[in-house]
Amino acid sequence: MIIQPRTRGFICLTCHPVGTANNVKKQIQYVQSQGAIENGPKKVLVIGASTGFGLSSRIAAAYGSGAATIGVFHGKAPSKGKTANAGWYNTAAFENDAAKDGLYAKSVHGDAFSMEVKEAAAALIKKDLGTVDLIVYSLAAPKRLDPISGTNFSSVLKPIGAPFSNKTVDFHAGTVSNITIQPVEKQEEIDNTIKVMGGEDWKLWIEVLEKAGVLGENVKTVAYSYIGPELTFPIYKNGTIGQAKIDLEKTVPTLNDLMKDVHGAAYVSVNKALVTQSSSAIPVVPLYISLLYKIMKEKGIHEGTIEQAYRLFKERLYTADGAVPVDEAGRIRIDDWEMRDDVQAEVSKLWDIATSENLAEISDIEGYRNEFFELFGFNDPTIDYDVEVDEIVPIASLEK
Repeated sequence: MIIQPRTRGFICLTCHPVGTANNVKKQIQYVQSQGAIENGPKKVLVIGASTGFGLSSRIAAAYGSGAATIGVFHGKAPSKGKTANAGWYNTAAFENDAAKDGLYAKSVHGDAFSMEVKEAAAALIKKDLGTVDLIVYSLAAPKRLDPISGTNFSSVLKPIGAPFSNKTVDFHAGTVSNITIQPVEKQEEIDNTIKVMGGEDWKLWIEVLEKAGVLGENVKTVAYSYIGPELTFPIYKNGTIGQAKIDLEKTVPTLNDLMKDVHGAAYVSVNKALVTQSSSAIPVVPLYISLLYKIMKEKGIHEGTIEQAYRLFKERLYTADGAVPVDEAGRIRIDDWEMRDDVQAEVSKLWDIATSENLAEISDIEGYRNEFFELFGFNDPTIDYDVEVDEIVPIASLEK
């Protein structure tokens, strides 16, 4: 079929299998160009492995330290005349490349919040790898079915205590406008967001893996978070999502205790603001990112998810002396370049003057837009999008 982008808000309804495969290959080539991650992980489970930081973590582990990887993801398979989602095509491409390069790579497809998928992943680890030495937790979902209570929980992106008014951008049209987001009306909205995006599911994963006996000696687990600048605090750090991230951090001591027999360690990594399917959904954030990209690119310190994942492994989780550098709260900070005083000062100045009329000049809104479409395999200059491609792409490890 001929596959062109069709969008609805911050979602692209179609994906291009060749474009997504090229994106995976570019990330692989970046890691190969950077050299090996000494003392890096060898047997890795990535929960939420098909897009964004999860996908890049899988690639960094496989191609940076030759790791065997198992990826857990929940994707939409293709059917005749209908494309898969990006996660499906990314996973298929990664497995194909890994196989060609002699790397073990298998995937578990399904709801990562469910006990069935957790147990399936544990069984696959035991059968093929024996144990794992790194577990990456990189889930971003709007809903969660609690496998214990059977209750469905939905997260909300809202401020707490008072309405929040600020600028935002329609990145498709390039128009800046003001937006007011009403605060949560009841504690239940906060509690539900914590249920979906907090540390409870991360803990359930480690419990299942520990019970199955597949946690290797000195195993590490890392979950991803974000803090950001003060201008996004009301909708992020101090909002409902921020409460969930606090809960994520509070889970770390519990996980350390769960893994004490194998001398394991848990970490939360605070990452850089980037164009992902999740970040595109948060009001205010796309405008901030488009300004941030402009400044960081000018300073030569811009990173995408693969650069972040590689640096996280190389300079934080697997340092030469074995020490993992953390901040005063025990968090890994790979957002350090984003949060530099000079970067934030310049972003703040641009924020104050940003309008629809000057946006193209003072921001990298075009770069934001390109990266958004690249997530779905579009805007690749090497592809003729008027040429038919086969939308049916299988994932090798899922074939019966």
